[in-house]
Amino acid sequence: MSLGTTLKRVRKQQGRSQKDVATGICAQSMLSAIENDRYTPNAKLLVALCRRLAISLDEISLATDFAISGDDDLNTRMQALCNQHCYQELRDFLFAPETVAAVTTAQQTQAYYYYLGVAQLHVDAKLDDAKQNLQFAMTMTEERMPTMLPRLAMASLATVQAKQGLRHSATQLSDQALAAIEQAPYEENSNIIFYLAALTAYFLQNATLATQRLLTGIAYITAHNSHYMLANSYRLLAEIADRAGRENEATDARQKQQFLTDLFHEQVPKKF
Repeated sequence: MSLGTTLKRVRKQQGRSQKDVATGICAQSMLSAIENDRYTPNAKLLVALCRRLAISLDEISLATDFAISGDDDLNTRMQALCNQHCYQELRDFLFAPETVAAVTTAQQTQAYYYYLGVAQLHVDAKLDDAKQNLQFAMTMTEERMPTMLPRLAMASLATVQAKQGLRHSATQLSDQALAAIEQAPYEENSNIIFYLAALTAYFLQNATLATQRLLTGIAYITAHNSHYMLANSYRLLAEIADRAGRENEATDARQKQQFLTDLFHEQVPKKF
């Protein structure tokens, strides 16, 4: 469920008009644009709207999830497990017979393999199954220029291959996921691509490239009035600076990460 859809759903559940919710915060037309996913609010505006509607920022997912079935309840369950980083539960949920039976279209199948690959990447000791499923998700498309889901699958697969020490293929996939992304229509999921590309470089022990991609990603995210993945980006910057013995840079990055985590409740890894 998108950010706009979440805000609209909660507003309607409370029986409130757009004018009532927007008063003193923004124009009604802007709230309408946000609810219809035509405009992404900046951090200050998002916090104000969430407070007005008594929504916890823990409930907000800025990234758009991909449907794995025509069953809204199943899609909502999957989204919740993803947002909470409950990867073991997500893996079990995706293997459940009722979930598998609900996956019917080519697009749903592509999304299914992507989420299964991501879950396996986090919980399986061996990476072979995660690698295979992410490859399925990456290749199940006919577009010349990859859309967001294949890009995410490429970037995720790149991290798997980097962890396996496959330098050439990991670098190639990472570059492919990033190709012309700044010219493509902006999606919140684009923020993830920059982070994963940096993580791939980090796993390949290329701290300079990892830092460059993180800084490019941070500039990209803030230029689009977003905060999604900023806390994770600063967390990885701190890790890189720590390993290089740059204490001041590490402290600065950690402070920024903690501020963003406290404000937006974005989960960050304790270790990589």
